[in-house]
Amino acid sequence: MPYVELKIPSGVYKNGTELQSKGRWNDCNLVRWNNNAMQPIKGWSQFGTATTTEKARRMLSWIDNGNNRRLAVGTSNKLYAYTIDGTQYDITPAGFTTGRNDAIQSVGYGNYTYSSSNYGTQRPDSGLFNPCTTWSLDNWGQYLVGVSTTDGKVYEWQNNTGTSAQLIANCPTSVQSLIVTEERALMVFGAGGDPRKVQWSDLEDNTDWTPTGTNQSGSFNVNGNGKLQTAVRVKGQILILSTIDAYSATYVGLPFVYSFERVGSNCGVVSTNGVVATDSFATWFGDGQFFIYDGIVKPLPSDVSDYVFSDYNISQKSKIYGFNNSASSEVWWFYPSSDSTENNRYVAWNYKENHWIVGELARTCAEDRGTYLNPMMIGADYKLYEHETGYSYSGESASVFAESGPYQIDQPSGRLMNVLQLIPDENTLGDVSAKFKVKNYPTGTETTFPSSGSFTLANPTDVRFTAKEVKLRVETARNTDWRVGNMQIFVRSGGGRG
Repeated sequence: MPYVELKIPSGVYKNGTELQSKGRWNDCNLVRWNNNAMQPIKGWSQFGTATTTEKARRMLSWIDNGNNRRLAVGTSNKLYAYTIDGTQYDITPAGFTTGRNDAIQSVGYGNYTYSSSNYGTQRPDSGLFNPCTTWSLDNWGQYLVGVSTTDGKVYEWQNNTGTSAQLIANCPTSVQSLIVTEERALMVFGAGGDPRKVQWSDLEDNTDWTPTGTNQSGSFNVNGNGKLQTAVRVKGQILILSTIDAYSATYVGLPFVYSFERVGSNCGVVSTNGVVATDSFATWFGDGQFFIYDGIVKPLPSDVSDYVFSDYNISQKSKIYGFNNSASSEVWWFYPSSDSTENNRYVAWNYKENHWIVGELARTCAEDRGTYLNPMMIGADYKLYEHETGYSYSGESASVFAESGPYQIDQPSGRLMNVLQLIPDENTLGDVSAKFKVKNYPTGTETTFPSSGSFTLANPTDVRFTAKEVKLRVETARNTDWRVGNMQIFVRSGGGRG
């Protein structure tokens, strides 16, 4: 068979050894697959000219009753509001306690139990860990409600850009996170500094927190060892995640108001913003694996889990941020790699076609489209960006590519093979270029063809090299909306077994 079709399934496989990814894509950046065709992820442009003063850790967008589009952003020391033209307003509450840009783990002198280790050596994990400051934001009707993990007080902003957010009267303090339930109760987690306490206001009144015979406010302490982190609305319930367990809260009315059930153990979320909810499920970045809840908590199998969980900065896990990129049916998580203290990579799951992608992009928080035409994100450079717009990757050096795992072309003979031509499968010739990485054995020396640059694709493209294994790398040649399907290579038997 002189023609070998490189029929490679959608998505990336990065578990185990490189050879285990044979016949799959093994790496990529800023590409996705749709209906088995590879295409570039669209670019971005700065939205407005304002920047934040510290790293942004949460975003929320909504439309108020006056049909005005709103966007709120929380950092370690500020709360901002943006209008439709990108104008930024500082709505930081008076008396707000500023927090930390980075997580701090205390393992030095004075931060461990006395006389329990040798002098001059770093101590093991003592539990004295201070995560970075993050925000929890939601809507109380048309108004914004929010709490910072460091400040712990709950505020409300009533859409007036001339005034700051105000403390909600009677609300618990030392709060970790919050959510507004479908019944219009304001529910907070870690209330009063108790790591397992859930407390909620009366329905339709976020200032009434004292239970009486005439209201529906109340509280409940969940049973478990973890610290309550965050919650999302999913499938008619509130899914509550701690550092260890998962719970559901269901509205049942008086006298209990909400019924709580532990729905998962050893499935905690690593960060306040590490969980993403869609219309039918929630999924989150856990400790060593991904999880999903669709009525039952279970691990989410991933083709890239080895890569992600072996190469993220665990000490800065509190920065991990997930969002639903609904237009492409993808859940994205931004995370810091092991050699970075800030989010610089992403991993995404296409839940419609069930495949995974990875790449590099320095984003600290993001918000799905809906209020705005496209997703909005804030970079590690403090700038607000509108994403999925055209094919300009504004202000950043973006490498757009996909590289396959090794494809064994010597089967079944085991002989060296001469690769003579590449038959491209793309919408428009010239949109992408290609190169090959070849070797004879899995641990052998790798050689790239061509040795510099890439092949400009024609139909067919002369390539001419000899190998037993070949990896195909496809790169964008011009910033446009290209498509790549299943390419073919023309091979014939070489002169020996290598």
